[in-house]
Amino acid sequence: MIKNKLGIEKIAKLKKEEERISKQNAISFWMQKKYREIDFRKIDSLFVIHTMLFDDIYEWAGKLREVNLSKGGFQFANTNFLQENLKRIDEMPTASFEDIISKYVEINILHPFREGNGRSGRLWLDCLLLQELNVVIDWSKLDKEEYMYLMKESVKDSSQLIVELKNITTADVDNREIFFKGLDFSYYYEEQYEYSSDELADEMKCNNEINN
Repeated sequence: MIKNKLGIEKIAKLKKEEERISKQNAISFWMQKKYREIDFRKIDSLFVIHTMLFDDIYEWAGKLREVNLSKGGFQFANTNFLQENLKRIDEMPTASFEDIISKYVEINILHPFREGNGRSGRLWLDCLLLQELNVVIDWSKLDKEEYMYLMKESVKDSSQLIVELKNITTADVDNREIFFKGLDFSYYYEEQYEYSSDELADEMKCNNEINN
């Protein structure tokens, strides 16, 4: 059980509240265009994203992990080398789509946070693509099994990941439906699908109207 600010002691309940709160934070961040205030070429921006998503839930939001992690038999970067690798990733170029995805792959291998690496990483990737190339990825066009396979293979060779992601980019960056569907798919990759981003956004809008 992960210690949390909400005082929740059951994993299922924490998972549900984590999805709801962090999705609401992502929706506010995107709809209010707060991404315009950040330079996503710098690695610090990933920590800003993680803090924005999870600070209401975890004390360690936006902080470098202090434990070694593995998933599906793959060992992520050892904690002893996190700072060194962060500096290296920070210096990677972002001039092209290929550059940006290569940087994203390195961030995935680094896995800098205790939890929430996938969700924060994909949102960061969209923000960087928007800033540099005026496109975002339509995650709803990439199913979970294919995404997981591509990410696993990217550790050895990122060329297939680059091709597949490039095929599902869109310049329709202000399309609410594309962002919300993409956000829901991003969370679905992590087995979180209790809440619809579209319904959460409508609920948030209604609450704001009542409060105002």
